Amino acid sequence: MRQPKILTTIKTYNRDQFFADCFAGITVAMVAMPLSLAIAIASGADPAKGLITAIIGGFFISLLGGSRVQIGGPTGAFIVVVFNVIATHGYDGLVMATFMAGIILVLAGYFRVGRLIAFIPEAVVNGFTIGIGIIIASSQLKDFMGLQLASVPADFLEKIAALWHARDSLNMAAFGVAAVTLLLIVGLRRAFPRFPGLIVAVALGSLLIVGMNLQVDTLFSRFGALPQSLPLPSLPVLSWARVVELFPSALIIAFLAGVESLLSAMVADRMIDGHHRPNAELTAQGFANIASSLFMGLPATGAIARTATNIKAGGQTPVAGIVHAIVVLLVMLVAAPLAGHLAMPALAALLMITAWNMSEPHKWKSYAAGPRGDVILLVITLVLTVLVDLTVAIGVGVSLGLAMRWWERRSTTSDWTTPERSWTASEEEAQAMANDLESIAQDVEGMVPAVNVAPVANQPDPA
Repeated sequence: MRQPKILTTIKTYNRDQFFADCFAGITVAMVAMPLSLAIAIASGADPAKGLITAIIGGFFISLLGGSRVQIGGPTGAFIVVVFNVIATHGYDGLVMATFMAGIILVLAGYFRVGRLIAFIPEAVVNGFTIGIGIIIASSQLKDFMGLQLASVPADFLEKIAALWHARDSLNMAAFGVAAVTLLLIVGLRRAFPRFPGLIVAVALGSLLIVGMNLQVDTLFSRFGALPQSLPLPSLPVLSWARVVELFPSALIIAFLAGVESLLSAMVADRMIDGHHRPNAELTAQGFANIASSLFMGLPATGAIARTATNIKAGGQTPVAGIVHAIVVLLVMLVAAPLAGHLAMPALAALLMITAWNMSEPHKWKSYAAGPRGDVILLVITLVLTVLVDLTVAIGVGVSLGLAMRWWERRSTTSDWTTPERSWTASEEEAQAMANDLESIAQDVEGMVPAVNVAPVANQPDPA
């Protein structure tokens, strides 16, 4: 079923639900704003692109999606892919890849392939998720500790080596702001789980710079003022050569968007005892990414952390996600200059927490205790994600996982045995049966009339 969930929920919508959705939408917006800014920066994009994605992508994911409570926007899972696409093909290449990924997702929803996500081995999903968390955390070490580096290498091993060589440039003020922000995030989350502690922690950490006159980078000092309006929509420049060049990146973006959105929807179902519509969800992700690319935004998908925040804040229908997008837009229009004072170490601390949470360390023990094949598959996917490339990791992981599943089915012994026959023909009986069959064949042959076909050479020349 591809019908958006909002069409179902709106039939019995009432005032109490509206107020609950408004409160939840505002709460989620307070969480989404600093996250969207930090994810955009870590992806190598302008911070405003994160807000645009939360507004445009979040709006369409809630409007057209198949979940009652899904919240969409930029997520940490895309950081590695987006960074690599921008580094290789430029930002215009990312916009086109996002546009193509949106088309792929719309087609996937139309052809009802939402259920096929279940065939992706869970070990592969866990492996690349942990790998992405490691890459995100390593990418934030520079700002977390205020290290002086002209540029940070994209390769993981080279990055770690460069950070180690720059250890003498440690900025204790930046490290202090990051540490305070990290502790505030953890403390507020435990003490007040329903409270939007992320933006409060980042804001308080950033206020230390002003109050103590610290020499620490901010959004404004590094990127300039944030825009106070949305850009006009425009189509990406399409060419066949560019399509072929960016198609692998578009496939990965579509794959990640589909997997993460459906995983998020399944988590939400368990929290609210609901049932999402996977094909409607894929269709919504497709239109959301097309729309985001038209406004020069980043790839968008359902976000597990923001969806969980929405549920805990009392969100009941997709209206909460629409309110979240509207609130982020209003803040962008009115309070963008204030966001310029957010400290880079504070945003780095936020992404460190995000990387830790998305890797789900509380599940590592159960992963290690699982079947040996799953453990090997997880480790291979993780190592390839960190050391090689996410595209290679997913391709190899899915291929190995499907091959292992096929081998397990093939090697399963069957309990079926050839039944014993109670009658065996003797040699004389077998010869008699053969004679009867030959006689029947001769009778049939005699029933077929003979057909005289003239030789081809005697036919008149068609010329």
